[in-house]
Amino acid sequence: MKAHANLYRELPSIDELLRSSEAASLIQDEGQPAVTDACRAVLARLRNEVATGHFDPDKLRLALTGIHAAIRAQLRQSLSYSLKPVINATGVVLHTNLGRAPIASSAIDHIAATAGVYSNLEFNLDSGERGKRDVHVDRLFRKLLSSHDVVHTQSADGRGTDVPAKSSVSTIVVNNNAAAVLLALNTLAEGGEVIVSRGELVEIGGSFRIPDVMSKSGAVLREVGTTNRTRVADYERAINERTKLLLRVHRSNFEISGFTEQPQISELVALAAKHKLPLMEDLGSGALFDLRTVGISNEPTVLDSLQAGVHVVTYSGDKLLGGPQSGLISGCADLVQKMRSNSLFRALRVDKLTYAALEAVLLAYVKRDYNAIPTVRMVQLSKSEIAGRAENLIAQVSGNVDQRTTGKLRFELVDGESLIGGGSAPSAVLPTTLIAITASDLSANDLAARLRSATPPAISRVEEGRVLLDLRTVFPSQDETLVQLLAQIPGDSHREE
Repeated sequence: MKAHANLYRELPSIDELLRSSEAASLIQDEGQPAVTDACRAVLARLRNEVATGHFDPDKLRLALTGIHAAIRAQLRQSLSYSLKPVINATGVVLHTNLGRAPIASSAIDHIAATAGVYSNLEFNLDSGERGKRDVHVDRLFRKLLSSHDVVHTQSADGRGTDVPAKSSVSTIVVNNNAAAVLLALNTLAEGGEVIVSRGELVEIGGSFRIPDVMSKSGAVLREVGTTNRTRVADYERAINERTKLLLRVHRSNFEISGFTEQPQISELVALAAKHKLPLMEDLGSGALFDLRTVGISNEPTVLDSLQAGVHVVTYSGDKLLGGPQSGLISGCADLVQKMRSNSLFRALRVDKLTYAALEAVLLAYVKRDYNAIPTVRMVQLSKSEIAGRAENLIAQVSGNVDQRTTGKLRFELVDGESLIGGGSAPSAVLPTTLIAITASDLSANDLAARLRSATPPAISRVEEGRVLLDLRTVFPSQDETLVQLLAQIPGDSHREE
């Protein structure tokens, strides 16, 4: 304890550090509060080193010679952004931990053009009066979903019927799909029963559970069928005077196989029409392009559901749609209008940044400029295109690596699979070519950690003792950066034939 006390006396006070010429320069650039906090943090670390016995007098004196450099480093860290760009080399297109769908450059441009100044978010330029923020995207959704032309009307007894109507599809935007489900259930079924298959009561990331959201909405859950088998007759037997809604939920992030049964959407549409009930489908992901074009089946688009006769569809904006985080509700105009009039809508609505980004992405869909939407472009990449980039990247690393180092990096191209991710098409994979890397002086986990701690961080997969890079989810503009990161890892590099 006495030895520790003597070492503590060697530590400068915060006032001493702040009076130094080095600190004065930092204070002028960054302000005294930030520099003071940095001094406190550095001194706290030194005290902890003394307390744990890691310092003797010589080591402490050596540490004190670098104290101003440590303060500068602490200051840089504390004043830098925590949210930062990374290179996603995992091959998971909609990686929830990495921000899901990357935003199109046109969306970034539109945000920059409208967010830094005033905009007509809720102002009608023609009339000069207050407008609605919905119009900026609803007009585009109508173009994309215009082939659906059924409206749901309510009768005096609280039930409804379907009648043809031109331009009957409306869309509103809330802050995520959980909010969309909450708003829809609260509007259409508060105080009544919602019939749903027991095999669709899903939980997705972040402990979001359909039964919990249903409870918060004020609707009563009525489970039918079993985990693996539910028939349309199960729904019909459950219908009673308290039934307000039939609900179908996409099994977002899992699949049931084997001895299973699930009603066709057409059967549920017919049942809803028979009993004059609205049918709602929580698609979760909500693609606006046909995944069958890239070999993925059983993942309906929003238009598929509406054309089949579903009255209300809820889905995410930042999944297969490729837009910003948002929850979208598309369906029969009268039902969607009721949701818009619900007081919950104001609590759950989104801001001008989301509308700007979403409008730009939807315009790309209207123009069928799918290359402008990163998510769609990545999903459509062929295995041969990815292989060509991988070959080129390995050649560049081999030409840039420091040949004087003693370790070795070994590269191999292997067949692999990319994932859609984000709770979309859980069993679907996309064929790809992976870059498999091993290092003679680093374990696969250590090599992955080196890449993760680089600037910018590169996130990879580790399987069977190898680091795997999938260029499907790496932007072509990031290839050169990835080359530099790999070249900086100690080790000679050569291609394993």
